[in-house]
Order: sequence, then structure tokens, then C-alpha cells
Amino acid sequence: MLATLFLQAAPATGSSLISYLPIVGMVIVMYFFMIRPQQKRSADAKKFRAALGKGSNVVTIGGLHGKVVDLTEETVTVEVDKGVRLRFDRSAIAREVTSKNATPAA
Repeated sequence: MLATLFLQAAPATGSSLISYLPIVGMVIVMYFFMIRPQQKRSADAKKFRAALGKGSNVVTIGGLHGKVVDLTEETVTVEVDKGVRLRFDRSAIAREVTSKNATPAA
């Protein structure tokens, strides 16, 4: 009786390969919708932080607004008010802010 259960449970070799096709498809979809965009955002953020320059108006990941006054390889000094300067890691800079008075090109 036990031998007949093992024989019945063994799948055919051709259909076993086809049964893995949905799993492979899900992995591919997950790569294109989740992993690849995250890698692109990470690469863009790295390029942005490398291209920071003095005088840029930036926002930190904590929401602090200020102007970049000094840069080193690993840190950024941001002036948040006259005479108030704070030093952050480059990775703490979230984005650059454009001036409110700037008019968009038509």
C-alpha cells in the first residue's frame, strides 16, 4: 500500500518544469516592478549627493531647510540661519530646493 502511494505522488518530469513557470514569472515581475526601480532611485540619489555644490538650497531627510556652505568627501555643512551652521553626512541630504521666485521657462 505504501509503495502505491509513492508511485501515485511522483509527478511526470515534463509537467514538473511547467509547474515552476508561474514562480519564475513572479520573480521576473517582482524584479521589474520592485528591485530595478529601487536600484535606479538609489543610483540617482548617489549621483545627486556627489554633484552637490556650495550655495545649493537643500532639504535634509529630517526636513531641515538650508544652504550648503561647505563640503567634504563625507559631510555637508548647511547654514540654516545667519551664523547657524550644522554639519550633516552627505547621505542625510534628501533633495535640492528651487527658489520660489524662479519663473519656469515657457
